[in-house]
Amino acid sequence: MKVSGFTFIRNAVKYDFPIIEAIQSALPIVDEFIVNVGNSEDDTLELIRSLDDKRIKIVESIWDETLKQDGRVLGMQQDIALSHCSGDWAFLVQGDEVIHEDDLPVIHDAMNAHIHRENILGLVFRVLHFKGDYWSLDPWMYRKATRVVRTNRQIQSSADGCDFRTEQVAKMIKSGPSGQVIPARVFHYGWVKDPETFRAKKRIMESWWHGNTRTPEELDQEAALQAQFPNYSILKDFNEPHPHVMQARLARAKKIRARRNRWLNWKFYREVINHGFKG
Repeated sequence: MKVSGFTFIRNAVKYDFPIIEAIQSALPIVDEFIVNVGNSEDDTLELIRSLDDKRIKIVESIWDETLKQDGRVLGMQQDIALSHCSGDWAFLVQGDEVIHEDDLPVIHDAMNAHIHRENILGLVFRVLHFKGDYWSLDPWMYRKATRVVRTNRQIQSSADGCDFRTEQVAKMIKSGPSGQVIPARVFHYGWVKDPETFRAKKRIMESWWHGNTRTPEELDQEAALQAQFPNYSILKDFNEPHPHVMQARLARAKKIRARRNRWLNWKFYREVINHGFKG
């Protein structure tokens, strides 16, 4: 069994993507790792080249700046990376996702167990969405995503690259009988950034979804709203270990967590004043 890892990335330094951690988290169980590096405004290409591993293969691409609807350019760039995968399975880790080392044996064993089950086209993971900091989970965002697919089966990314579909039936793998759910997790860190960096990232991301229908001012307003500290009334605490490759980032995030705790304390005392203590 041969396994290909793959991802796509652009402006990783500018928007603070944990792309190095993403790649490193999957490397132990892949035979090659395809990185599609888009034309960037920073040192993203040099950053990827700094990973001195013979399994990493870089593909350079130019993003189509005219695709400004439904995130279509993201799915196209993801498919470019997928097209270079030569393994039996292709293992996707997006630029703001990291896999826990404890789950790697589970993923490898599942690929091995299903290699001859031709009806299984993909393996579906549980997704943990962190918002604001590394200790707060959003339970309302999508909870499952396909992250391992077979190669050479006319499988394509969804328009925005969030999942995969089969060309024959145009159906999402994760919601059909061809997807096998396994007990592996995706740690999604796309919403954990410095507020200004997050606002800049959301501005450009919003343009890939709605750039044909909204003005630059409207896009910036939407980004500004989403860059405000998350609505902690819906978030759940996360106290389990993060992937080991994230330890340096976690160490730098103490101040962000402290800010969240101050917000929660203020909210608690405001409710006590307004409604009385009910504990």
